[in-house]
Amino acid sequence: GEKVLPLDGVLTLGMGVLCTLAYWAPVAMENKFLVSNVIAWALAMVSLGAISLGSFQTGAILLAGLFCYDIFWVFGSDVMMTVATKVEAPVKFIYPAPPSDTPRAYPFSVLGLGDVVIPGLFVRFASKIDEALQPQNLSYFSVATAAYAVGLLTCFGVNEITHAGQPALLYLDPSLVGSALACAVANDQLEEVWNFREAEEEAGKEE
Repeated sequence: GEKVLPLDGVLTLGMGVLCTLAYWAPVAMENKFLVSNVIAWALAMVSLGAISLGSFQTGAILLAGLFCYDIFWVFGSDVMMTVATKVEAPVKFIYPAPPSDTPRAYPFSVLGLGDVVIPGLFVRFASKIDEALQPQNLSYFSVATAAYAVGLLTCFGVNEITHAGQPALLYLDPSLVGSALACAVANDQLEEVWNFREAEEEAGKEE
């Protein structure tokens, strides 16, 4: 039979083309930052749907490594700050900085795409743990979501107090891994969570 393009696919393609044209329009970023954020959000959602951590230990090691990486490149070098403020691309979420008596060299507050995707993968993984282990006391996904919010708010708060760029993963990674382990203890499932592997669980369901 004759193939018909799905309506949602056509609409998505149209929105993508419009966002791309708007992003490359010769307009100051202050007037089109929302378009940049929409594109960054789309990239983040695709990444979250396409990538899996595989196991809790893999996620914990990845977050620990990026914890050190983020701290070094923010506090030990100006590379991260240069990329965040000089490179204009939809690989970060930007929003107008709140009023301040201190002059700002860059008019936006910035949250890197990696600070959403990497912790987001762990939060998504927590939902897989919920599905497989069926915790009785605390939901791993709910706790991880709350931990992400607390970590991010803490990062923003320190940023406003110190007026200095902060490595978001410094606050997000311990918050996520620590809360997940604490939740596992509360559910009496510490060993199961620590050894949890998504692939094995899904394979077991298929069998």
